[in-house]
Amino acid sequence: MITNKNIAETIALDLLNIKAVKISPDNPFTWASGIKAPIYTDNRKIVSYPKMRGLVAQQLANLIKEQFPNATVIAGVATAGIPHAALVAHLLELPMIYVRPKPKDHGTSQQIEGELPKNAEVVMIDDLISTGQSVLKAADVVKAADATVTGIVSIFDYELSISSENFEKYGTKFYSVTSYTSLIKAAEENQLISKAQYLAIKDWHHTVK
Repeated sequence: MITNKNIAETIALDLLNIKAVKISPDNPFTWASGIKAPIYTDNRKIVSYPKMRGLVAQQLANLIKEQFPNATVIAGVATAGIPHAALVAHLLELPMIYVRPKPKDHGTSQQIEGELPKNAEVVMIDDLISTGQSVLKAADVVKAADATVTGIVSIFDYELSISSENFEKYGTKFYSVTSYTSLIKAAEENQLISKAQYLAIKDWHHTVK
């Protein structure tokens, strides 16, 4: 869910300008979820742009203050969510942890890095949401450690129906700084994609499950 339309469109245009978005209807990308898509978003590039990095962090922090004011811990989802979680935790003056995809195969074999108090109210941060499965798997790890997952925020949301269904089943609220809708609108209005590309990615979004 997007709460600030103007900021959503500004950051969507920033993503396009730093070439974090690739569009290829004729040669689709395969996401980690297995979905084939004519569009790919690499939000890892954001950390290389200080002004954008700061704007994104501030907007994520604002979302958390507005929607999850009782949060006591910020959790980054490895790997792309970690730097943004660190910035947000600093802005909010809250503890931070991060969650590995799987337990370490050495040492203490832990999956959560950092100090997670019991009964913590945790907000998860990921760089983007496609199906929502990766962030929810990380949320399961946090819940297994006797903490509460208060909510989830991300930089970008592909706005797929499957993610909405997954979050609803999980019973967790989710908010994003920008979205697929904002992205393709910014791309078309600024003539950064052709009409054919615009129609292709728009049509794909209507048919993907």
